[in-house]
Amino acid sequence: MTGKKTQIPEIRTEMEYRVEHDLLGDKNVPADAYYGIQTLRAIENFNISGVKANMFPLYIKALAAVKMAAAKANYNLGLLPKNIKEGIVAACEEIMEGQHNEQFPIDLIQGEPEPPPI
Repeated sequence: MTGKKTQIPEIRTEMEYRVEHDLLGDKNVPADAYYGIQTLRAIENFNISGVKANMFPLYIKALAAVKMAAAKANYNLGLLPKNIKEGIVAACEEIMEGQHNEQFPIDLIQGEPEPPPI
């Protein structure tokens, strides 16, 4: 034995949440989630196939490509401010690079529960 101590990583036993509200009431959303209350409701109410969208990274990339195109088109039509368009495009680029797949926990058949930006 060399006398070196091995550091054991801290295990979090309690998840942190933020509270979101919609017309149906309050819901605890994981604090580190990019999605919101509507996605949680979709998970609870539409477990159609049992297959999660995040199991198909190419599908997630395709959703991001559509969102990016919509943001650019709405910006070009004068319907979306430049800073919002740039934020959406940056997020879509990250998703298309393979980041954030865990942020798509909905059933594959459900698709995308939140409406596209206008």
